[in-house]
Amino acid sequence: MPRYLVLTELFLPTKGGTAVWFAEVYRRLSGKETHIVTADVPGASEVDTNHPNSIHRINMRRVAWLRPESLSMYVNLFFKSLYLAATRRFDAVHAGRALPEGLCAWAVARLTFHPVVIYAHGEELTTWGHGGKYKAMRFALRHADHVIANSQFTRDELIKMDVDPMHITLISPGVDIERFRPGLPCDDLRQSVGVAPEGKLVLSVGRLSRRKGFDQVIKALPELIKAGINVQYALIGIGEDQEYLLDLARVHGVADRVHLLGHVNAIDLPRWYNACNAFAMPNREINGDTEGFGMVFIEAAACGKPSVAGDAGGAKQAVQDGVTGIVVDGQSCTAVIDALSQLLSDANVAAKMGSAGYERAVNDFSWDRVAEQTRLLSIIN
Repeated sequence: MPRYLVLTELFLPTKGGTAVWFAEVYRRLSGKETHIVTADVPGASEVDTNHPNSIHRINMRRVAWLRPESLSMYVNLFFKSLYLAATRRFDAVHAGRALPEGLCAWAVARLTFHPVVIYAHGEELTTWGHGGKYKAMRFALRHADHVIANSQFTRDELIKMDVDPMHITLISPGVDIERFRPGLPCDDLRQSVGVAPEGKLVLSVGRLSRRKGFDQVIKALPELIKAGINVQYALIGIGEDQEYLLDLARVHGVADRVHLLGHVNAIDLPRWYNACNAFAMPNREINGDTEGFGMVFIEAAACGKPSVAGDAGGAKQAVQDGVTGIVVDGQSCTAVIDALSQLLSDANVAAKMGSAGYERAVNDFSWDRVAEQTRLLSIIN
C-alpha cells in the first residue's frame, strides 16, 4: 500500500472541488500511513476524526504586515512537512498546487530524497501573470518529478511553460457515484423553488464569479419564458457576484424565478442535481481567468442530467458536445438561450444526453478510477 505525504491548503471541510478531490482520492489509496498537512479551519476536528488518513492542521493564514504576506504560511508548511518526511516513511510527496504547496514539497522532497508530484488545475497557470509569483510557480512545476494535469487544456498550458510533456499525467477529478446517482427523491426541492408540475428547473452549482457564466443564464430566462417554457433557476454557491446576479434578475424581470440558495446541506446536493431538468455553467474566460475542468459537470452527469458548458478552458473535456450536453460560446447569450431551449423543450434529447453522461461518469470518472490512476504514479516514479 503506497504511503504519501500530501501538502494541500484546500481540504475538507473547506468547500470546493479541489478539497473534495484530495479527501476522496487519498482515503482510497491508503490509511493512517498517508499524512495530509493542511489548513486549520473551522469544523476541521469532525472531518479529521472520521477521515482514514492522518491529518495535520497548521496555520496557513496570510499576515498583512509581512512581506510577502504568505511568508508565515510557507514557513509553517515547510517545517511541518520536513519533520514528517524525516521521521516517517513515504513513497512520494504530493502537492495540491504549485504555490505554496508545490514549492515547499519540492524543497522537502529534495532534502529527504523523495519524488515529488504537483497538481495543476488550470486557472492558476493563466492568471498569475509573469512576475515573481509566476516564476516561482514555473520553477516548482518544471522541477517536479511528475505533474498531474486535470484536463487537456491544463496540460497544454503546462507545456507552454516548458514543463516536460513526459512528466505530465492527465488525471481529471471524479465523482462519488454512490452519492451522486439518478433516482433520488426531489419533488420537495422542486416545489420549494416554485417549479410547477409541468415546469422546468435549470440548476447551477459553483462559486458566484463572473467567469462561471451564471449571468448569461439569468439573461436567457426572459427569452425562454417568451418561448413558452415555464422555467425556474436555482443557483447553489456563494461568492462576490451575489448582488450583481440579484440585480441582474431584477433588471430582466425574473427575480421571482432566480433562487440563490447559498450553500446547501451535503445530503441535499445530489438531490438538487436530480431535481433539475438541465445543468448550466456556460463558463467563459475573463482576463485569463478560466475553468480548468469543472467537477460539477461530472456530478450532474452522474445524476443523469445533461449540461450546458462554455467552450473556455477545460470544460469542453468535462462535457462532450452533442453527447453528454451542449458546449457553447460562453460570451454569447444567444448561444446559451439556444442550448437551454433545446434541452428544456426536447425531453428525448435531454434524456439521451443525460443517459450518455451517466454512463461516462460511472465508467471514466468514479473516484476509485481516479485513485487507481494516482496510485500508478508511484510505479512510474
